[in-house]
Amino acid sequence: MEITANKYSAWIGDFPDHWEALRIKNLFQEMDSRSETGSEELLSVSHYTGVTLKRESLENEDDHLTNASSLVGYKLVQQGDLVINIMLAWNGSLGISPHNGMTSPAYCVYRIKGNNNPEYFGYLFTTNMFKAEFRRHSTGIIDSRLRLYSDKFFSIFTVVPPKNEQDEIVQYLKEQEEKINLFIKKKQRFIELLMEQRQSKIDEAVEGSDKNWLNKKLKYIAEIKFSNVNKHTIEAEIPVRLCNYVDVYKNDYITNNLEFMNATATETEIEKFTVQKGDVIITKDSEEATDIAVPTFVKEDLENVVCGYHLALIRANENEILSEYLFRKFQSSELKAYFAIEATGVTRVGLSMGEITGAKISYPNSTEEQKQIVSHIKAETATIDTAIAKAEREIELIREYKEAMIAEAVMGKRIN
Repeated sequence: MEITANKYSAWIGDFPDHWEALRIKNLFQEMDSRSETGSEELLSVSHYTGVTLKRESLENEDDHLTNASSLVGYKLVQQGDLVINIMLAWNGSLGISPHNGMTSPAYCVYRIKGNNNPEYFGYLFTTNMFKAEFRRHSTGIIDSRLRLYSDKFFSIFTVVPPKNEQDEIVQYLKEQEEKINLFIKKKQRFIELLMEQRQSKIDEAVEGSDKNWLNKKLKYIAEIKFSNVNKHTIEAEIPVRLCNYVDVYKNDYITNNLEFMNATATETEIEKFTVQKGDVIITKDSEEATDIAVPTFVKEDLENVVCGYHLALIRANENEILSEYLFRKFQSSELKAYFAIEATGVTRVGLSMGEITGAKISYPNSTEEQKQIVSHIKAETATIDTAIAKAEREIELIREYKEAMIAEAVMGKRIN
């Protein structure tokens, strides 16, 4: 199969010389049929999973599909339609629907024209090449305000292989995806088992019942502050680095190696919320109750780092309780369950100051014993953490391979 440079749009790159290059308006038409009852299956669109049934993403049967009072007027979707979240097209939040249903009126629904396979274009449009082009054609100043409107979407050129080659590429990618997804699923289950083992090690170490153990409310053994520092960009304020929600949620330890967000803060905020070595930081609100009070430990002295919004900064009284022991206590199933129950809210659940300060913390009377427990946990979890990191890296690498494989296949570089 001969590959030649295309003459239509340089950003597309090279593709087989017998393929066409057409504007998307020649391949898709916009659909705007609306639900009259709101009773159709509600669909969800994600750059991770494409188009799926919303109910399949609910963790509990009692969870609500949506906060909307009525779904009448939602856009109808037929199997094979392309659904795009126009606010997130630039990061691949789109897909070909495998279901009939309905989706948000804010999304766009397109139907394939002529003798073409919509699934081929579903793969093509999620490549980095097309995501970059969608970003370029989106209207807005910052990522959170970008919109890919239909006129701009339709103006973009795309490659169009013959129908039989579209089908071959789709079949090839489905077969490869099935293998890759099975690999990822097994690795994720392996990680879950390791996490359960890790959790068990922590629980065993910090759930002491010895008579020399104390049991006090957090407010008596630590100082707790709710940060209100958001990502300011005010010239008159002082430049800082912001330890934000994602930094805390994704990392057991906060170190200078993290890429902190650049921000500004007032002198009062800096004085009150500057992060210090030994601090414990927890998430104080989230969309899910299970993500409440996720802790991290500040392992070293940081340079000009301030605790950000949605977080609680906790500084232990080291004469009473070691900060790293307190961090491990926050990792325990006991405290996780307490905070999940105490969290309140509708669209976003959170913890009040009273709920956090009132948490009961059990700990050995001796700081030396606390130190021994911390050392024991580190020793017991070190091998597990290494295995988890390795498995996560393997998943990351196979996903990178999958992206590269799709990008090559949809441009005719893998199918002969």
